Amino acid sequence: MTPEYKAEKEASVSYLGGGNIWEINLVTLVAPAAALCWSILQKRQGVFKPYTVSAAVADFLLNCCAILFATTVYAGQPQTLNGFLILPTVAAMLQPPAAKEKTAKPPPKSEPNGKPAEPHDQNAGSDLDPLPVKPFITTYRGAMMVVTCASILAVDFPIFPRRFAKTESYGTSLMDMGVGSFVFAAGMVAARQQLKEQHSASRSITARLKASMRHALPLFVLGLIRLWTVKGLDYAEHVSEYGVHWNFFFTLALLSPAIAILQPLLRVFPSYGLLAFLIGICIEIFYESYYGIKAYIILSERIPGDWLSQNREGVFSFAGYLAIFIGGMGAGMGILPRDVDPEEKRKQEKAKAAEKDSMDEDAEWLASVLAPDQQKPAAKPVSYHPLKPEYPQTTFFHLVKWTGIWFILAVWAMWLYGPGLFVSRRMANLAYVIWVCAFNSAQLLLFCSIESWVFPKIYDAKDKATEKQRVSDATSTVMKAFNRNGLALFLLANLLTGLVNMSMETLHMGDTMAMVVLVGYMGVLCAVALALERWDVSIKL
Repeated sequence: MTPEYKAEKEASVSYLGGGNIWEINLVTLVAPAAALCWSILQKRQGVFKPYTVSAAVADFLLNCCAILFATTVYAGQPQTLNGFLILPTVAAMLQPPAAKEKTAKPPPKSEPNGKPAEPHDQNAGSDLDPLPVKPFITTYRGAMMVVTCASILAVDFPIFPRRFAKTESYGTSLMDMGVGSFVFAAGMVAARQQLKEQHSASRSITARLKASMRHALPLFVLGLIRLWTVKGLDYAEHVSEYGVHWNFFFTLALLSPAIAILQPLLRVFPSYGLLAFLIGICIEIFYESYYGIKAYIILSERIPGDWLSQNREGVFSFAGYLAIFIGGMGAGMGILPRDVDPEEKRKQEKAKAAEKDSMDEDAEWLASVLAPDQQKPAAKPVSYHPLKPEYPQTTFFHLVKWTGIWFILAVWAMWLYGPGLFVSRRMANLAYVIWVCAFNSAQLLLFCSIESWVFPKIYDAKDKATEKQRVSDATSTVMKAFNRNGLALFLLANLLTGLVNMSMETLHMGDTMAMVVLVGYMGVLCAVALALERWDVSIKL
């Protein structure tokens, strides 16, 4: 790479101001539209069952290429691409459903004496996982990985609009949202372990730190490898993203130890979402109280030998990313557990109330026998009210609630009578935290709505095998593969991006050739992901 071309590449991603939030929403709406199209084709026509080579190609075109085209060819008119996805969806709905193959029922189990076993309806679902695999979460995380991997290479081509690239200091862009969404999704993954530990013995702070360091070490090594390759190969870099030596892998590596240290606070705080907002408030107060801090982050020189001045973006933005991570944990804590059936909940409470009444009657009888001269105490009112409406914290209503809360906070912070803040990914300020949390909550709500409408009986199964089959039928294999080995595929995407940029001048490439390279690049990533899924390999980093 010549010095002139390197300077040209750095200039192409420098001093950018981003674009409109609503355009970003329209572009990213392609992912739910593709998920809806996939779901209807699968439910009505069984297109992806069995999963043949042609089904895999259709899956790739629908869930990978649609997102890639939304950020490139159709960047100026994403509503057209959304329409192209909705049309076959409507057509599939109007067609009669495909005939389903009848599967032979397994013979009933028998007792040792040869008699048929009695059904155990009361305990049929007792062995179901309290933290089930939910297809809409898999689809959300898979789509987030696809758009992230597509953008990190597409940004090097002219066909990728500059308004979608990372902003310099203030503004909103697709890639700014991609970075925050990656952290938000990582927080959701961390919530699963948090939920598992709630019912087990709490570990000491030392044990938690050791476990978090084991998780952080591979990410820290990846950060060092990226730093060495960028500096050693004289690769073009935009230092105002994170700093001279800092990169995104270092930010990811520090999140787990930070959560381990904050664990006592997380256990007593009533809401993770509220804690994320309060951290964002503290960040903004810090930025507003010290008048020179914003100028220091954005405008000051990078003094040789001064590590903080050279990496100030990565250092000061970490608190904001930590808030987003905790916001993602809050979302995961609410949507990962299995929903409680309201009728079953009423029955349990009625049974408890009846048992309590029986105990009260026995206590009164015993008191009358022991002290017959004493007046009987008044009967204690029953706490159960059969006519009282109940609103359980289901996944859907949890997402509705928090999407509304984050949206109201976004309006307050950025648009109406609030402080009128500008979004800054570079500082990860309060407006950026709220925007990322609101966007991802809304995306999860869309994916959840699609699943609830098209596959409403996934979690009604009475045994693990049936539920596993229903989950498999409702999940795109491509999305499942990207979700399963997301971080490994992200690393591979970075390596392929560097290889492409070192072997060809992407900035001088025409649109047609650029799309050939990008589709081939996404094809390689998808093929690797599907191969790992086929071989049942999970790469933990």
